[in-house]
Amino acid sequence: MFDSHDFFKKRLSAHFKELSRYTRYILNEHIAFAMFFFVAAMAYYYQQWLKDLPENFPVALIAGVVFGLLVSYSPVRTLLQEPDLVFLIPAETKMDAYFRDAIISSFVVQLYVLLLAGGALGPLYFAAYPDRAGNIYILILAVVLIFKLWNLFTNWWMLKIREPGIRQVDLLARTLLNMAVFYFLVKGEMLLAGITTILFVFVFLYDLMVSRKQTGVLWDLLLEKDQHRMHTFYRMANMFADVPHLKNRVKGRHWLVSMVSRVPFVKKHTFDYLYRITFIRSSDYLGMYLRLIVIGGLFIFFIPNLWMKAIFALLFIYMSSFQMITLYHHHRTVMWLDLYPIPLKVRQQSMIKLLFQLTLLQTIVFTVLLLGMGEWFAALIVIAAGMAFNYIFQNGYVKKKIM
Repeated sequence: MFDSHDFFKKRLSAHFKELSRYTRYILNEHIAFAMFFFVAAMAYYYQQWLKDLPENFPVALIAGVVFGLLVSYSPVRTLLQEPDLVFLIPAETKMDAYFRDAIISSFVVQLYVLLLAGGALGPLYFAAYPDRAGNIYILILAVVLIFKLWNLFTNWWMLKIREPGIRQVDLLARTLLNMAVFYFLVKGEMLLAGITTILFVFVFLYDLMVSRKQTGVLWDLLLEKDQHRMHTFYRMANMFADVPHLKNRVKGRHWLVSMVSRVPFVKKHTFDYLYRITFIRSSDYLGMYLRLIVIGGLFIFFIPNLWMKAIFALLFIYMSSFQMITLYHHHRTVMWLDLYPIPLKVRQQSMIKLLFQLTLLQTIVFTVLLLGMGEWFAALIVIAAGMAFNYIFQNGYVKKKIM
């Protein structure tokens, strides 16, 4: 006798084991240290900023957008696999418990993001509306949970519609209504919040009516959605560990390759060329490197304290350098590289050279940004400490790591 409830429990257990397997690599000691520092620093500056919060600051708009987006994005993780398209379709009439459990587990898993957002926006809300009682904000959070559940159901019903255009229009309409509801709630305009809630209920009931007219389950669509989300997770995990499930994507970027691949045509520069074009054409390394530069630049620009600017600059330099080490193992499954008549030491030196150049470039970018802001002393600290870190890190930690 097929028990779909028990079947889902086994799938969920296997799924969490798979996630924990790679999460250990993602949340390693280096990333954990950086995250702890970020959270502590941002919490401090957030608290200081709230003391001088402008009177006309759009708290309601920000809360409405944040809560609206979070409740609108409510995917249902069905945990389906490719063989299910063959073996589970005949048992579709017995899968009600499986899909019910999938909706419940999706709701529970996504709660932590709502709680984090609620905790982060709470101090901002009370700073903007100090005369309001705390139970009003708790009521808003309760409404957030209710809307999250409603959106989860509507997303599930829309997965019975094959036309992507209909699903996108429905999602856009619900997102705008969600934002409006929470904007009016935070603003204290309960009448308008009630009207927009009624409009959302109309959309909710309409989606229910449309889904009931559909027959069966779109197994291929459910599988596609789940595979896309897991592919996103695997791409992130691939920056820290080998992910055999992931197929690396290569992008042309011919004009960038032509700029960075100019090396002398001699054997000792073979891996200089290979690592440069791998860095440029891989779907992971270049994007991650640029994102860390941009995010680090934003921290440097907005943080007021001079010493904290320098510390954040060095922290992002450290994070980029550490993340780029995985580039050395990018081609480890390609056996043809072992046939190159080039000593292993040359390959390792090419890797260290590229990491040194990338870290130096990032140090110069942060230094130029500080100089543009008029922070001469901080710029001097970053260029001096960045150069020292670059030399010590590449010739110490990286050499031990790859040699």
